[in-house]
Amino acid sequence: MIKGSEKRSADYPIDRLFLDRWSPRAMTGDPIPHADLLALFEAARWAPSSYNNQPWRILYATRNSEHWQQFLELLVEGNQVWAKNAGALLLFLSKKTFTYNGKPSITHSFDAGAAWENLALQGSLKGYVVHGMQGFDYERARTTLQVPDDFQIEAMVAVGLPGSPEVLPEKLRSKEAPSDRRKLEETVCAGPFCFK
Repeated sequence: MIKGSEKRSADYPIDRLFLDRWSPRAMTGDPIPHADLLALFEAARWAPSSYNNQPWRILYATRNSEHWQQFLELLVEGNQVWAKNAGALLLFLSKKTFTYNGKPSITHSFDAGAAWENLALQGSLKGYVVHGMQGFDYERARTTLQVPDDFQIEAMVAVGLPGSPEVLPEKLRSKEAPSDRRKLEETVCAGPFCFK
């Protein structure tokens, strides 16, 4: 798998970990060892959260498991085409209330995003493809996977061993490269809102 730092560079010094992580689609279809999957979940576990509420939850299915087809069929067709070669499919959720008092947690999605990033970086460090997606049927996911109403469905993730771009349809092969980022001044500003 191409390392992102081979194709892109930061304007300010940061660890290569952040440049190396990107979201390929090409995967081999090989299963992921259970211990490796647990390591990704363990990294997510240590994300920061408001009041240490840890609102994230992760549902998952591995290749050839009884739930694999259920998870795969939640994806839109364009994502099924390549995600069928993943070793695992994950669904990230976040609990919309605090466990300790039942009051609304305004930052539940923000906190779940931190857990997702931890999982993505750990996967990258272990040499896995970790690709997040919003292209799936959210309502069907809630019904099929019996997600209670007090949980928000956030995103799905495909995890797998890197494969050759040749396994992808032609239109996706050209996208199989690390993407750049907009300039920092287009993302942050001191003081009031200053973006175009």
